[in-house]
Amino acid sequence: MHEGSTAAVRHPPATTMTAVISASPGTAASRRSVVGGAMALALLLVGVACGGTNAPPGATPTTTPRKPAHYVESSCVTTPQPVSLLAGAHCGELEVPVDRTRSDGPTLRLAVAIVPSETQPPTAEPIVFLEGGPGLDGIAAPPIAPGAGLGHNRDLILIGQRGTQTTSTPLLCPELDEFYARRVGLVFDAPATGDLDIRAVTECRRRLAATTDLAAYNTTESARDLVDLRKALRLDRWSVFGHSYGTDLALVYMNLDGPAITAVALDGVTPPSAAGLGWTWPSARGAFDAVMRACEAQTACAQRYPGLGATFVRLVGELERNPVTTTVDLPGHPGTTVVIDGGTLLAWFVGAAGRLTAGIPAAIDDLDHGNPQSIATQYASGWMNTGPSNATVATGLTLSIWCSEWVPFETFDDQMRQARTAFPDFPESVLAQAPQLPFLREECAVWNVPKAPDSVRDVTRGSIPTLVLTGGFDARTGPMWGDYVAEDLSRSTVVVVPGWGHGVFLNPCGAQVIASFFRDPNRPDTRCVAATPLPEFTILPPR
Repeated sequence: MHEGSTAAVRHPPATTMTAVISASPGTAASRRSVVGGAMALALLLVGVACGGTNAPPGATPTTTPRKPAHYVESSCVTTPQPVSLLAGAHCGELEVPVDRTRSDGPTLRLAVAIVPSETQPPTAEPIVFLEGGPGLDGIAAPPIAPGAGLGHNRDLILIGQRGTQTTSTPLLCPELDEFYARRVGLVFDAPATGDLDIRAVTECRRRLAATTDLAAYNTTESARDLVDLRKALRLDRWSVFGHSYGTDLALVYMNLDGPAITAVALDGVTPPSAAGLGWTWPSARGAFDAVMRACEAQTACAQRYPGLGATFVRLVGELERNPVTTTVDLPGHPGTTVVIDGGTLLAWFVGAAGRLTAGIPAAIDDLDHGNPQSIATQYASGWMNTGPSNATVATGLTLSIWCSEWVPFETFDDQMRQARTAFPDFPESVLAQAPQLPFLREECAVWNVPKAPDSVRDVTRGSIPTLVLTGGFDARTGPMWGDYVAEDLSRSTVVVVPGWGHGVFLNPCGAQVIASFFRDPNRPDTRCVAATPLPEFTILPPR
């Protein structure tokens, strides 16, 4: 079977699996300079054969030749926060059709930045980065840690996916950003909270839909944009690095353009064949078990916080019945009211695992003894724009993808089965709202985009050398999903970095493994994984 071909959808794993490090042979990489090619491509028209359409179910695809995509050099876009990678980058815009089923339809422009290789000329094919979210921008927030060494002998290509902030049609929803900040003071899964959520979604949709075809912003079209970009840059082959949702896009793209891909790194896997509301529960449970086991394995933590897992489960039930309200002072937001119910407590854990892991046991113990400040501060900080701006998240794109490619492929009963399997002792009201995606089913009823073709859920099979990475404490995209996709990628290397959460590229060992993989996809250097210690948990004096 050729690279990137597909097969029928497999069932997702029912339980958490233990990831292992394994390696298999790869192929030699092609050599080409992107920067040299891009500099010669101003105003060059490039025809692209994309192989299929993304028409709504029942629609008849057009066979009329469409306007070709083209790439134009330009100055680099302005980003909300400085991006060091853009210093010295060669930038441009890729103009692509909004709807590839129309020959005379509107177009949109995608920002592109090409970071030149440190050594010239480059001696390996370039790497294109696919950012996550969905809705994060690959130029405003590229998924690469400074000093990772990926650009030593190759060009790095950054692209703003259609609908993200640096594109000509950003699907931003400030209405939802305002709601998320307000939600920290509301009961997480209360019907009244859901009503406010839906009101914000309705307002955003009404504004965007007046000028934008929301159904045209999806993974399949973004994958075809990548085909257009590769051909516009006159590249025969390149490598791909996807983070979080970017792995979803990478796996779909592998099905479209597999022979042109030399190697793929997937960091925090979101399988398009399994992603949905129920998909979130195994990751949350896997991280929960991993953190609790780690505490039990450290004598000081086990003695100071005995039965921590049972305490957490009990608190979820108690707080769901009787939420706690407190006030915290955040930078720029003094006196912020925060409500902690069962759903909030779970949402906090999902965000804290692998990021604030060392303090998790102490924070749970504090809450159990009547002090909710630590958890309230950490939870609210993630939604109140106390750090780098959240404005780069194009929530409209998020909804267009989730509501066409995830939610329609799963019933509420399917969702609840996975939730009850993961946490059988949680209240039904907590289980009814997926930890990362509360009220998404209701939001999608309002967003009202057509269900994606079934092909978007195809399992990706092939022999492209692939590095599959996860953090051992990743509560968003757990290690079991890396194992899941690796089953069908015959030349895959699976790596789990102990004690780390979402975004392995930010871990020093993870960054080393990624760089070594792109140097030699046949033999990535994974030695640092075994030497990576689990975090030492914070031990507070007994009360």
